[in-house]
Amino acid sequence: MPRYFTLAEAEALLPTVERHIRQAVHLKQEHDTAETAQHDFQRKVIMMGGMQVDRSKVLARRAKSDATISRLKEILAEIGEMGVQVKDLDTGLIDFPTFYRGDEVLLCWRLGEDAIRYWHGLTEGFRGRKEIDDEFLREHKNHE
Repeated sequence: MPRYFTLAEAEALLPTVERHIRQAVHLKQEHDTAETAQHDFQRKVIMMGGMQVDRSKVLARRAKSDATISRLKEILAEIGEMGVQVKDLDTGLIDFPTFYRGDEVLLCWRLGEDAIRYWHGLTEGFRGRKEIDDEFLREHKNHE
């Protein structure tokens, strides 16, 4: 069952979530860089028709990549256990479920923003973000 947040609850949790998201974004970038390097290396081997490979370096790179992805999965699981939805790790985009006028909606925050200032419907996504205004504050709550 999903967890629902008031704006105040989401804001209170934001420093912890931001710390986790920063780690997750960094780990994803690290993993993406390692994967690109690995693919480039494999292409080079194929283009050269094979070559002598330092197995220990290849295994060390693979072990580091595996550890990175394992830690990333742990962080994402921790964020999920808090009830927060990770939408995009490239931009650090997350959502906090809430209710507005009886409908489930999402409080929306992106890495680099100083506070939660936007919300959107379940199907609207980032492009459908609306500013949190006085009406939203009066009409939203954390559960039905």
